[in-house]
Amino acid sequence: MKFKLFEHLFVLELANNHWGDLQRGLKIIDDYAAVVRFNDVKASIKFQFRDVDTFIHSEYLDNSELRYVDKTRRTKLTWDDFKIMIDAVKGSGMITMSTPFDENSVAKCDDFNLDIIKIASSDIKDWFLIEAIAELKKPVIASSGGSSLKDLDDLVNFFSKRNIPFALNHCVSLYPSEDNALELNQIDFLVDRYPDIYIGFSTHEYSSWDYSIMMAYAKGARTFERHIDIDHDGIPVSPYCSLPEQIDRWFKSYKKAQEMCGSPGVEKRIPSKAEVEYLEALVRGVYAKRDLPAGHILTEDDVYLAIPLHKGQISCREFRRGEIVTSDTKADQAISILSINSPYSSDSELVKNILDRGV
Repeated sequence: MKFKLFEHLFVLELANNHWGDLQRGLKIIDDYAAVVRFNDVKASIKFQFRDVDTFIHSEYLDNSELRYVDKTRRTKLTWDDFKIMIDAVKGSGMITMSTPFDENSVAKCDDFNLDIIKIASSDIKDWFLIEAIAELKKPVIASSGGSSLKDLDDLVNFFSKRNIPFALNHCVSLYPSEDNALELNQIDFLVDRYPDIYIGFSTHEYSSWDYSIMMAYAKGARTFERHIDIDHDGIPVSPYCSLPEQIDRWFKSYKKAQEMCGSPGVEKRIPSKAEVEYLEALVRGVYAKRDLPAGHILTEDDVYLAIPLHKGQISCREFRRGEIVTSDTKADQAISILSINSPYSSDSELVKNILDRGV
């Protein structure tokens, strides 16, 4: 069964953009909470948890040459600081979420009672970590960057067998991603292959977020993720991160996609009254080609078709030949449903519709 928490969920990835500064992290949360409230969307602030002292090998804790190691070390926050930020997210009405990169961090997800756990693309084959996450029985979203089909089948089956709510994001792990690398057609593939789970779109492109979310929604993605940051204190913003005003446009593009796509495409839509009335104004009515006496059996030689269609007049849609004229009808007179004996005459709903339409 699809887990409703994932539907129409926006995951705002804070990552390490707090730069180890609690106040900067709180400002990011506060700035984005305002955008979320203004757009009335369901959103989560997602942290990244690492137990830095054990996640990094002790011999590399002071290493500044390996970029990932150095950034992880320099952006370290205390668990008490994380607790303050998590409480701020909860207080804002947003959903709490984290990507844990080690087992100690998984335990912290439980300690902080987070709503959702994320599995990063880099960890979708780390079964030590995945099994620790599964033990918590919390809802899980995984990204599929760099994966094989077997990786995804294994992951979906693993969580499905354990009845753990699970969603899968299409993701291209290039930071940033060019438009020609987005591979949005993969959403079609994932929706078709895994119909019982929500499919999402985790994106890192920098040229336009507006187009891709509209296309992703139209293809069936229902949860969306982007990295976020703020332009503050002179700290450079990565090209794959969105600023608050860009996330505002992102939300609006999503809502425009919803509006344009309409209701779920699982059955034939019911046309609106306005649409039906517009089309009926273009339908040709049936007119007598010559004087017709009562009792005459109509053939196509007795009539012609033309606009406008009058109230009560039968149209090209109803004329079937063989109808019997029940009263004298003059040439060029509109042939009314009330002046013929027709199979349609016994259909009260259709007769009402014919009497109400036209000019």
